[in-house]
Amino acid sequence: MTDYGLHTTGKLLEYALMRPCPDVFCFSTTRQGGVSTGAYASLNCTSYTGDDPECVRRNRQILAEALPFPPRELVIPWQTHDTRVLSIGHTYLQSTPRERESQLQGIDALTTREPGVCLCISTADCIPILLYDKKHRAIAAVHAGWRGTAGFITSHVLHHMHTLYGTVGADLLACIGPGISPEAFEVGNEVYEAFRQAGFPMEHIAHRHPTTGKWHIDLPQANRLQLLDFGIPARQIESCGICTYTRHEEFFSARRLGIKSGRILSGILLRP
Repeated sequence: MTDYGLHTTGKLLEYALMRPCPDVFCFSTTRQGGVSTGAYASLNCTSYTGDDPECVRRNRQILAEALPFPPRELVIPWQTHDTRVLSIGHTYLQSTPRERESQLQGIDALTTREPGVCLCISTADCIPILLYDKKHRAIAAVHAGWRGTAGFITSHVLHHMHTLYGTVGADLLACIGPGISPEAFEVGNEVYEAFRQAGFPMEHIAHRHPTTGKWHIDLPQANRLQLLDFGIPARQIESCGICTYTRHEEFFSARRLGIKSGRILSGILLRP
């Protein structure tokens, strides 16, 4: 794992790996700089967890103004911990708002080559992954909870990009954002078995706590292995190493704050 030195500007956590690339910008929001209150305080940009819709609208406006160039739109899917991928292209962009909302139902990963379209993923302990194909100017945003990770959602997205855009590992940069750490992610035997039966190398992604006897799963590592298996060089993968559970005052954590709380928004967009 390479430490690239993260950069936080109050509202946004930026990824150093992609900073030298003038054509792309990626980020994850912090809890600072917004208008929401309580468990949503303060920069919650996700509408489906119970926050005041007006606060969410204002927070999205604050986010858009904090980006280095104005996005055409923030594309935020309604995630269901599945492995469905949606490509944002002509069909989506020519659809009505109601049709777009329908297309985004049950989507946990987005890809595009459209400039100015900000692909966003909502998380609060799950793992956000942001991808940039330098050669083909294609991007992706992936929501990898434990179910999606066990279902190889990251691999699905990578092969989806290969089919659509010709993406190969050598051309990709990948950022793994804030999420729950293996130390904090205690799971039951059924979760351990789901990963084992899927074929994950359990000696590399799981450990049993010496006192409690409970299993702990390393979700960032489980997704990093999928990136490496696709042929992305290790030096082209940045993992932020931020645990949302232990740093819940800076980043939203559903395990600490409850399901009815704010969400981190991780996004990536191509410069127009």
